Amino acid sequence: MMEEDLVTSLTRQVKEEVIENYLLERRLIELQVEQLNTQAAQVRWLAWFVGLRLTRLSSLMIKADMRSRLREIIQLEARCFWVTCLNVRFKRKVRLIWVMALTKKAKFRKVLLESYSRLYHRMNHYKAQYEELAKECSAVNRNIGSFQKNFDLLSILNFLRNLDMPGIEKKKILGDNFTAKEMAELDKNLYISPIGVEKLDVPAPLDLPRPDSIRGKLCKLAEEICDRYGEEVKQILR
Repeated sequence: MMEEDLVTSLTRQVKEEVIENYLLERRLIELQVEQLNTQAAQVRWLAWFVGLRLTRLSSLMIKADMRSRLREIIQLEARCFWVTCLNVRFKRKVRLIWVMALTKKAKFRKVLLESYSRLYHRMNHYKAQYEELAKECSAVNRNIGSFQKNFDLLSILNFLRNLDMPGIEKKKILGDNFTAKEMAELDKNLYISPIGVEKLDVPAPLDLPRPDSIRGKLCKLAEEICDRYGEEVKQILR
């Protein structure tokens, strides 16, 4: 009787330790995933802010035909998050651009060039944050892979149910009170899937041309806008 009590006590301790280790390591993974989601939310907010600068640049185009020209110049794909920013009405949620020039054309040209330059530098900053998020995502996925390898739930449950204990005790502790189908379903529900950057709903950054590489094209575009939409340009420069 004493030997059976000792075996029961030791077996219970083993089970409790196995379960505690599993739950502890799982909670650490969950905390890492929560932190990753928090970081992703911050990067999404930054994308929105960078998008405002693209919206401001788009507002300088006046009309849709000029926006299409801009999209070609900066090599913006037809379908991506950033394209939607071109069609959002600019509400001046970023600082205005003040420049000095003798003529309306020169002033508008400077405004357009400066607007693109600020977009370019903000996008590069966003790209760095996005790449940092991608690295963090890869690190979390490696940890998830190690966790799944070291703490295979079906193996743990099979180990627990095969420990030598009186039948009535086995029914009280996790391990022997599941059918094979229930164990498979439990493993499926508790499985932690790897996280792809795309699942974080964070837009990939644009690889914008350097400002000096498209300066001529932007200047030409600015002059054409002034020639075709002079009155609208006056309103913008006020």
